[in-house]
Amino acid sequence: MGTVTIGVSIAVPEPHGSRLQQLRAGFGDAAAHGIPTHVTLLPPTEVDDADLPAIEAHLSEVAAAGRPFPMRLSGTGTFRPLSPVVFVRVVEGAEACTWLQKQVRDASGPVARELQFPYHPHVTVAHGIEEAAMDRAFEELADYEAEWPCTGFALYEQGADGVWRKLREFPFGTAVVPPQAGPVDRGSVSAH
Repeated sequence: MGTVTIGVSIAVPEPHGSRLQQLRAGFGDAAAHGIPTHVTLLPPTEVDDADLPAIEAHLSEVAAAGRPFPMRLSGTGTFRPLSPVVFVRVVEGAEACTWLQKQVRDASGPVARELQFPYHPHVTVAHGIEEAAMDRAFEELADYEAEWPCTGFALYEQGADGVWRKLREFPFGTAVVPPQAGPVDRGSVSAH
């Protein structure tokens, strides 16, 4: 039995996702092309690969309870000096993101975990690069704006090559589907 590193996030749709990814690479962030542009709901978390079906079932339940909401990005922020990150701010949809990440990490669920820092929804555009490049990212994206209807989130796995790949999407408001190998409660059927 092995382990995998997973993450759960809201993808920034096109054309915004590719544009921010290109800008991130242009600022000198070597990780830019290995990380789809996103708002994190569950940071990188190592799990047993045998737990993936239970995790997917849990995420299906979270998504089923969610509803689409407007997402809007505007301007920049930073976690410096605490953490070497420059980001685009989530100015609409942050409350929904906060609710979702709490549900994903719920103590009764299969990916319960504490966070290293308090949750703050954002889109990273520079991480761990030279200070001058961080300053450039902060300044060049100060007027950045994007908005879209958020209709779900996705589960990602980090490959051995460091690249994050989507495993499955979880649209909001869908019926809960039991895990593939899980029992189905068919109820009792009376014969008349």
